Amino acid sequence: MKINKFFLFLFVGFLLESCSAVKNIKEYINPISPKYKSVPFLKKNIPSEPDYSLEENWAVTPTNYPKSLIEITNNIKSNKAAVFYIYPTLLLDPKDISWNADVKKNIFRDEVINKAVKYQASAWLGAGELYVPFYRQAHIRIFKSPFDKQGKEAWEIAYSDVKRSFNYFLKNYRNNRPIIIASHSQGTMHAKRLLKEFFDGTDLQNQLVAAYLVGAKITVDEFKHLKPLNSPNEFGGYVSWNTYKNKRFPKKYELWFKGGVTTNPINWNLNNQSSISDHLGLLYTDGTIYSKSVKIIRQDGILWASLPKVPKRFWLSFVKSYHFADINLFWMDIQKNAIDRLNNWISKNQ
Repeated sequence: MKINKFFLFLFVGFLLESCSAVKNIKEYINPISPKYKSVPFLKKNIPSEPDYSLEENWAVTPTNYPKSLIEITNNIKSNKAAVFYIYPTLLLDPKDISWNADVKKNIFRDEVINKAVKYQASAWLGAGELYVPFYRQAHIRIFKSPFDKQGKEAWEIAYSDVKRSFNYFLKNYRNNRPIIIASHSQGTMHAKRLLKEFFDGTDLQNQLVAAYLVGAKITVDEFKHLKPLNSPNEFGGYVSWNTYKNKRFPKKYELWFKGGVTTNPINWNLNNQSSISDHLGLLYTDGTIYSKSVKIIRQDGILWASLPKVPKRFWLSFVKSYHFADINLFWMDIQKNAIDRLNNWISKNQ
């Protein structure tokens, strides 16, 4: 049984129930870089382009909330804002030779809906109606040499879907409501580009409640006009963080993390740390919210988090990177913050 590294935190409780799971978790704790299979990038092999006028090419729209999403949020609904969420890299299999995801495949759709949407996008549902397009994301190997050169074409395909779906969202779904952008990892890299094209210094920036750009480095001078939000009720800018185990630094810290904006996702201010009592709650795999479970320390480009107080957390003590849990670690904190920022935006724009 293979473990999706990105969602180890979500499933570790269940995985401990089998001996084979212990073996796989140890492989994650001491990872060996996988050898990726690949083929030359050929346009004829690109999966067909999604038509965003068809609801089937959206993982989530307000008229089509997945059952798993409704269950995890206890049917919380709000239509005050329009939330556009871009999911992270889920195309991870080293044996998968495709360069871009085929959004028609049920196995990929299930990954998006039952993992990314359920445990990440759900955090913003209390602030507004959720919209999640299926997009032909790039395979994770494009971030590795020697695949990165051909990967540029795969990357452009992924972004072209995000851009087209966002255009459709603006014209057909937004209905003049304030906008929240939410994203993680690869999704955040696409969101950054989207913000530069559609929001930075444009009239649409005035309609932006906040962009939650999580799981990828965003520098303070990334945009010309959009600025980091440094208080809980501020709006019209962005927040960002990358989570790591307390007192640990990533191997490529200088290149991938240092200098990045690091928001405090518990207090939402410039405080460099939080106390355990400040934490509103993480979302665990059993659907339970565990409050007062995590405290954080802000570093240059990374967010140090304490070992979460959750059931069967022993194996988590060996994990250094909490990238897989960047959002669900602070699920309740994000939910409340999105609502607070939205309410402040509404009060200032009525």
